[in-house]
Amino acid sequence: MGTVLGLRSAGRTWALSSHGICYLGIAAITWGMIIQLEVSAWTYHYSDQGDYTWEQARNYCQTFFTDLVAIQNKQEIEHLNKSLPFYRHYYWIGIRKLSGTWTWVGTKKVLTKEAENWAAGEPNNRRSNQDCVEIYIKRLFESGKWNDEPCNRRKKALCYQASCQPFPCSQRGECVETIGSYRCECYSGFHGHECEDVVQCTELEPKGVQMNCSHPYGRFSYNSTCMFECQEGFERQGASTLRCLPSQQWSADTPMCTAITCPVLSAPDWGELNCSHLHGNFAFGSTCAFSCQTGFSLMGSESLQCMATGTWTGDTPHCEAITCPVLTAPEWGELNCSHLHGDFTFGSTCAFSCQTGFTLIGLKSRECMATGTWTGDAPRCEAITCPELSAPDWGGLNCSHLHGEFAFSSTCAFSCQTGFALMGPETRNCTATGTWTGNAPRCAAITCPVLSASDWGELNCSHIHGDFAFGSTCLFSCQMGFALMGSERRECTAMGTWTGNTPQCKAITCPVLSAPDQGKLNCSHLHGDFAFGSTCVFSCQMGFALVGPESRECTATGTWTGDAPHCEAVACPLLSAPDQGKLNCSHLHGNFTFGSTCAFSCQTGFTLMGPESLECTAMGTWTGDSPHCEAISCPELDPPSRSHLSCSHMYGNFTYNSTCTFSCEEGFVRMGAEVLWCAATGNWTRQPPVCAGMNGALLKQVLAYSSGTALAVAGLTLSGMLIALIAKRLSDREEKKKLLNPTSDLGSPGIFTNAAYDANL
Repeated sequence: MGTVLGLRSAGRTWALSSHGICYLGIAAITWGMIIQLEVSAWTYHYSDQGDYTWEQARNYCQTFFTDLVAIQNKQEIEHLNKSLPFYRHYYWIGIRKLSGTWTWVGTKKVLTKEAENWAAGEPNNRRSNQDCVEIYIKRLFESGKWNDEPCNRRKKALCYQASCQPFPCSQRGECVETIGSYRCECYSGFHGHECEDVVQCTELEPKGVQMNCSHPYGRFSYNSTCMFECQEGFERQGASTLRCLPSQQWSADTPMCTAITCPVLSAPDWGELNCSHLHGNFAFGSTCAFSCQTGFSLMGSESLQCMATGTWTGDTPHCEAITCPVLTAPEWGELNCSHLHGDFTFGSTCAFSCQTGFTLIGLKSRECMATGTWTGDAPRCEAITCPELSAPDWGGLNCSHLHGEFAFSSTCAFSCQTGFALMGPETRNCTATGTWTGNAPRCAAITCPVLSASDWGELNCSHIHGDFAFGSTCLFSCQMGFALMGSERRECTAMGTWTGNTPQCKAITCPVLSAPDQGKLNCSHLHGDFAFGSTCVFSCQMGFALVGPESRECTATGTWTGDAPHCEAVACPLLSAPDQGKLNCSHLHGNFTFGSTCAFSCQTGFTLMGPESLECTAMGTWTGDSPHCEAISCPELDPPSRSHLSCSHMYGNFTYNSTCTFSCEEGFVRMGAEVLWCAATGNWTRQPPVCAGMNGALLKQVLAYSSGTALAVAGLTLSGMLIALIAKRLSDREEKKKLLNPTSDLGSPGIFTNAAYDANL
């Protein structure tokens, strides 16, 4: 076709090639030079000879390349405007109005609002025939913009050679051309640069479900399809088919196979049901065993199994009661039966009874057992017997028997020996109830008056021939805590009288109790003052606490329970003297107890803060809080002008025993005491000194203190140094006065005279 010239610059390849241009369907054929702009995979092409209508331009591009250029972004526009040469009629691009809509003909995609790149006022569609689009290249203004034009005008063809050939994007996506390359817009379910990767879903691992899968793109990946079936006896719960979606999710939840269920079984009346379930209650494979309670037998299958059809292998069995032999009434007797589950079957109970005058020998009732037998043996009826009678002491017995000895209708006659009298009926008959008529007679000796125990006493008698009769002996005793007063033993004589006199019981006494000191005594007496049963309660006056038992009781031994209590004064917490103070207490009932009074005071130089005295109350607390001693304060000192102040404080700033020392700056003389001390009165021992310069007034003051006459007689000449020395000695002399006679600081005369003080200087 021609010669190709190539030039590589800044990563782009420029090629010139000679091609023939063929217009399909047009007789004319034009040959010319074709200029090719290539950037990596996607290349732009244009012809440098001849102008073409839009259709001719497209035919040209489709013949030698792919199509008229389809611009996808502004970067392409910038690249084309920079790379293409300027042509007066500009270039056709692959946009055309189809059915009134601007469309990229190469990709058949509608031009979106966001992708529009029209020049100002365009498209204007003049004369309603501007259906094709040109791009301004290297125009003086609005270069790179689009303009709608009539399709029959002639312009340069701007083509592109697609890089998406022949089978891009693994045939799993749409190839989108980009500058210098292309990108793949993958179809749903695929991803990767060439859409080579497929979306993966989680691997399915169903339990109890048969799964059959097809994987067109790999195991459990996009479009994998799995079908599910259940084994015999099971039915599926959920979708039969699952497909892996582009979202990496399955189209439905994994189905399950649940066992087919049979009708719920219940235990038969008087029976039990025991089931084993492999796949769920009363479901396929479940086996149920039937049994009957004791006394019943199973009628039907012992076990049933749930089949795959949802039915049981047989009918539900039932329980029937076991039968016993039929019973009959005994001779001289009757039979009365109750049947729970049928005549003479398990649980039936038969009661036996006899006619009047006869008694049942054997069980009163028999029950049909689970073994099909009756409990016990068959009973019988025998004539009722009365207790065997015997002659009373000192008497005789004569009986006649119709139905056996001492049985129903027997009669017995009684008699007594000489000296005894019959007490009761002379004859007795055996009745149908098995008892004798009347009471048993006896032959009793002559009786004495009935004795009774005295109050708080007991009576114990032995009777040989009857209660309180001849030969009876009675012993008397008293209850615990009481003593017997009188005869201990009495006997019934043949005359019907008792020996001795009637005794009495008197309560045992305890020693008399008295109230403890500072206490009270309150007693209750059941049987006399301070006697057995007496109880005494002890209490203490206010301020005292009871030590020992609160109450004592007089015991049967004549002694009191517990030890004698006493009252002790209530104690308060121990007190101690405050710092720099004293403690003076008086105790009425013991150290720091109820009634104790403590007075507080402070040492010299200190004052008491709080109550001066405290008293221990009956509640065991003091009448107030403990006081404390605080040092007496003196007025706070400030250093005078031209001076320095140095203080030491023992008990607090400017308090008792604080000492302050004054000094003057150089060139000044201290007038007054050098050291001040805070006294117990709350006053300083001196007035604060002052610092003064060496002037005439000071000199006069110095002379007054130093006896100027004496200095003149001595013929001394006062100099500035001498005046300072004298002032210093005057100040020192005042301080020595204070130290030698501190009472003078309090306003009383000192023990030293001025002459004596001067001598000490």
